[in-house]
Amino acid sequence: MLTTSFHHEPAQMAALYAQFTQRVQEPPPELARPLYIAGQCCGWATHAACDALRRLPKVQVEADALRIGAGLAIGPELNALLAQVAQTLREADCLRGWRDELMDVLGPDGCLGIIERAAMRPLGLLTRAVHLNAWTPDGRLWVARRALSKSTDPGMWDTLVGGLVSTQEDLEQGLLRECAEEAGLAPESLTTRTPLRTILRVQRRLPEGYQVEDLLTSTCVLPADTQPTNQDGEVMEIAHITVAEAVRQIADGEFTVEAALVILEDITQRRAHGEI
Repeated sequence: MLTTSFHHEPAQMAALYAQFTQRVQEPPPELARPLYIAGQCCGWATHAACDALRRLPKVQVEADALRIGAGLAIGPELNALLAQVAQTLREADCLRGWRDELMDVLGPDGCLGIIERAAMRPLGLLTRAVHLNAWTPDGRLWVARRALSKSTDPGMWDTLVGGLVSTQEDLEQGLLRECAEEAGLAPESLTTRTPLRTILRVQRRLPEGYQVEDLLTSTCVLPADTQPTNQDGEVMEIAHITVAEAVRQIADGEFTVEAALVILEDITQRRAHGEI
């Protein structure tokens, strides 16, 4: 539970948001090394990941860096090596599950290749999370409770829609896919949706590694007759709650950290524009 007492005043809202922000601005895990892929610095590899990969061909574990595919061009050979990296980490029990989902490996100059989603955190690779904050016409917020089977934050409340962008998706495609999967929302229900915008970059230590993630959000008012319905089994409950209820539950630790940041920021913005 956070220590801030919330009284629906801007100062208290700002303090609550600041507390959550502080929780997601952490240095890399102890003994983590900067990760270079094809010569570009793009992540932070955990000590366990470095140990697991040190005997893999075309991988160099140095005192101050982990280098994968030095000298390789972006393309099939590098992607094959990244697949080997993920499999080696899996065999060494460095991964939290296995998703059979590929994600882009992003470097300073763009996409370097693709890798299994479960390998992103042990390697501290950048991910992009897209969220939809959906409202009822009378100013209540739609929220979703994560299924108990989820590997992270099971049973916690979340934004109505939230997920990571997969490979070969742009941000808008990723959000529309998540809207369909998590809430059964078709594009015609989202005509009032605002463009995606980045709130902040999460940098947080996790048991499996380092979360480096851009949080992006879009907001909309759903038509009054819309009833979001989960389609992929990753949500156990969908409800709409008042702003006061949302903030109280956030302060009590019932929401994921990412959802708390997205929701608090959206409430602040909508209030500033007189929308709630």
